Amino acid sequence: MSELTAESGRQVPAQGSAELADQLEGFRVELTGYCYRMLGSAFEAEDAVQEAMVRAWRAYDRFEHRSSLRSWLYRIATNTCLDALKGRERRARPVDMGPAGGSEPVLGPALGEDVWVEPFPDARALPGSGDPAEEVALRDSVRLAFVAALQHLAPRQRAVLILREVLAWRAAEVAELLGTSVASVNSALQRARATLAAAGDLGGTEPLRPGDGAQQELLRRYVAAFESYDLEALTAVLREDATLSMPPYALWLRGAPDICAWMLGPGHGCRGSRLVPVAANGTAAFGQYRPVPGRGFEPWALQVIEVRGGRISALNSFLDTERLFPLFGLPAELAAAR
Repeated sequence: MSELTAESGRQVPAQGSAELADQLEGFRVELTGYCYRMLGSAFEAEDAVQEAMVRAWRAYDRFEHRSSLRSWLYRIATNTCLDALKGRERRARPVDMGPAGGSEPVLGPALGEDVWVEPFPDARALPGSGDPAEEVALRDSVRLAFVAALQHLAPRQRAVLILREVLAWRAAEVAELLGTSVASVNSALQRARATLAAAGDLGGTEPLRPGDGAQQELLRRYVAAFESYDLEALTAVLREDATLSMPPYALWLRGAPDICAWMLGPGHGCRGSRLVPVAANGTAAFGQYRPVPGRGFEPWALQVIEVRGGRISALNSFLDTERLFPLFGLPAELAAAR
């Protein structure tokens, strides 16, 4: 396991064979998805999984096989996440932090990376099952709105809800993992459901369906409108209540008129941009590259697109391209000719 054996300064036990390494590595993607839901951060999730793998590697001689290797790893990953969450403020989205900007919005200061729920590549968080219905359900469980809502839950409640509702563990399995009773698990789940219900409508965003012709046509129309900067065509694919947000800034806008006014005003530098498709948080996403005279195109934003009712409901533009573009495997620049 290269990511373990290359860990600087770590001593691995003799029983850490290549076979064990391969077994542990086989759980990396699903554990990363779990830790991402727990932590709301792509980078913290990968760090937590790596730490959990190292802990498992070191402690394997004490694994008594009374539970499956998968359950044991989830226990270690859960404890790693609970440790990481101690004393932390919850992560959020701009729409959770205040009202929409008015007719003369002010961008305001950039906030720290630890404030935001971050986007994450589907390929690094969602294991392929071969079952289309199961894969759609997994995409649904990493939507930005859902991950942001999870941050409202106390850490142990968060773990219970993810394990029970997303991963379909039995209450007894969760109780064993957390070292508590089935009654406590059921109580925590009930409280978590109530908190999520109070957080608002979480069921509206449609997960990505590659075989859905209508959804793919909508995304094609969006790309064509954005790249040509045809705001009339863009308005035609947006819902009336569509939102635009731009982390690390708290400002967000609601409604096509305000979004288009921003794009013609402070955001006019996006004219002539190019979009490169990726997949993030169970939905469509694009690396946005803005034109630089004489130099081609430079990274500007990772756009995560939310769709609802056959139209685009949210444009989430994450501007921290220095960290996010390498995570998504996006190039550092685009040449002028396509």
